[in-house]
Amino acid sequence: MKIRELGVEGAWEIVPEQHGDPRGLFMEWYRFDHLAAAVGHPLRLAQGNLSVSAQGVVRGIHFADVPPGQAKYVTCVRGAVLDVIVDIRVGSPTFGRWEAVRLDEVDRRAVYLSEGLGHGFCALTDDATLTYLCSTTYNPTAEHAVHPLDPELAIAWPAESPQLSARDAAAPTLAEARASGLLPDYERCRSYTGRSDR
Repeated sequence: MKIRELGVEGAWEIVPEQHGDPRGLFMEWYRFDHLAAAVGHPLRLAQGNLSVSAQGVVRGIHFADVPPGQAKYVTCVRGAVLDVIVDIRVGSPTFGRWEAVRLDEVDRRAVYLSEGLGHGFCALTDDATLTYLCSTTYNPTAEHAVHPLDPELAIAWPAESPQLSARDAAAPTLAEARASGLLPDYERCRSYTGRSDR
């Protein structure tokens, strides 16, 4: 398993080692000890989610209030998606920056994103299926979104006509969310996730 930090602080890409033979394959797609060693703290597991999307669907950019926030470990078990992590933490040196990782059923990569980061994806195939391991349970009053087609973010979604949910289509832009005090604070996020010594 190879783990590397992405250009957005608090986000990592995980590449598992796959062991295949004529019978099929085996791999460890999540190891709490390897992840904790790389990111500097353990991922507390509280909920597992599964999402299935048609090609061209864009979901996100979603985030949760910090504290407690919601760290996520995401992988694609069927089809392919372009997974996007956005730094929406006010005061972060990479505020407004995003990074994309292709998750698919071939390389079987995963991404880990710390509390306070925004997350979204675009389904590249029909029946694109993601699984999420989450650090906290779903709390609708603490969940928020930034518009995925915000020109300020300029995310290069690989879809001619992205299909959005009504919630995501009505989400504020990054600037609007910041002006309303909706976005998480960078230093608070770092302190909360145990990375204040970095």
